[in-house]
Amino acid sequence: MARTSHRNRIYDDYLGRIQRGEIGPDDRLIDTAIAAELGVSRMPVREALMKLAHEGYLVGTTRGFKLPDLSHREILDIFEIRRLLEPRAAAAAAEALDAATLDAMARAVSDAASTLDSGDITLFFRASEAFRNAWLGAVPNAALRETIQRYLSQVQAVRLATMRDPDAHRVIIEGLQALLDGFRRRDVLATQDRMLRFVMAAEMTYQKLAPGNDA
Repeated sequence: MARTSHRNRIYDDYLGRIQRGEIGPDDRLIDTAIAAELGVSRMPVREALMKLAHEGYLVGTTRGFKLPDLSHREILDIFEIRRLLEPRAAAAAAEALDAATLDAMARAVSDAASTLDSGDITLFFRASEAFRNAWLGAVPNAALRETIQRYLSQVQAVRLATMRDPDAHRVIIEGLQALLDGFRRRDVLATQDRMLRFVMAAEMTYQKLAPGNDA
């Protein structure tokens, strides 16, 4: 029973770290090191990491587990999936969001907007993540919600890189503000359209910044 409890706790902890962008592409998650740090046996740590790998959040290597190393083509494929799924998910969330979640989203957008002057990319990333996790958590369809969470976690490095671009920084904040307006008004069609535009803008930024693109 204790082993299962440890495994679930470690799984939840590292899933949250991945989704918040706290684990980078160069990080290696080694079961023995994590077990020693947490004061538990190696097996529940390994089971938690294996579960994350099975769900697509991590991949196994000879030096522990790491975030997936996606090719340019795979990233473009994920953007195609985002265009198909996220507008529908946002529309569903617009009908389900409660006042407390909307307030949290408004604070996240305010925090993100403040970074235009401060240049605090860490705060910008965390605020953007808080906004995304808030509306995504309101999506009634659990399978849809979990699918979106999985592929977004796979492209954390891409998201961090694009957020550092000054033009992308501004475009993302404008997109978050437009989305917040749609969610506040519970305008399903407007929110769906704004989410599609938001994803398309993110893809255009990625294409511009992708290695080998001299455009």
